[in-house]
Amino acid sequence: MAKRVPEGPAPDPAVQKLRVQYAKRGRLRFTSTRDFQRALERALRRAQVPMAYSAGFHPHPKISYANAAATGTASEAEYFEIHLREQREPAEVKRLLDEALPPGLDVVAVVEAQPGALADRLEASQWSLRFAPADQPKLGAALAAFVQESEVEVTRMMKKGPRTFDVRSAVLDSELVEADDGAPELRLVLRHTVPAVRPDDLLSGLALVDGFEPTRPPLITRLAQGPLVEGNVADPL
Repeated sequence: MAKRVPEGPAPDPAVQKLRVQYAKRGRLRFTSTRDFQRALERALRRAQVPMAYSAGFHPHPKISYANAAATGTASEAEYFEIHLREQREPAEVKRLLDEALPPGLDVVAVVEAQPGALADRLEASQWSLRFAPADQPKLGAALAAFVQESEVEVTRMMKKGPRTFDVRSAVLDSELVEADDGAPELRLVLRHTVPAVRPDDLLSGLALVDGFEPTRPPLITRLAQGPLVEGNVADPL
């Protein structure tokens, strides 16, 4: 049987790769990864960004996503890469794409991609967890107990069933500060691990070591993600 070959000419090759940083803010933090992918593809078409496409019977725009935050989590530091079939100024792509995306999905930066995989540069994340003011005393005590532990194992339900893993080793830095509105804010630096340790896993760890339960779920925001440089999260772009 003869091998089927797609009709028509091959797609134009990619001549430029751009790295894009965007934020999920306000109600748009409830956007799932798939919701964002659909919104982005629509925005790229509206902005008339000259996307490069894959070959085959079902061509799709060449977009690479990296380490997206969980649904319900706000973020100032989400990333993806796009491949273009024509050269464009990154600043112009930023303007057009930001205008085409809905408010709350905001383009922060667009730059020419450097050599190497973007995912390899995302080694850690900095997080903010804002709690209710009434949580301050118990939160401080629970955090102090947590950091004294050498290992804190929690169990989370994964796609293939429950999995138990250590949370403590992923916490590179933690600090309890007062937010602008006076609420207690927990600042964290979490190393990217397999499986990924998330802020809600830390909350499970605090409950295990000290019985801490917040009076309401904290507002979780990823502030940065990138390579680790002397214990700090650096800019991956």
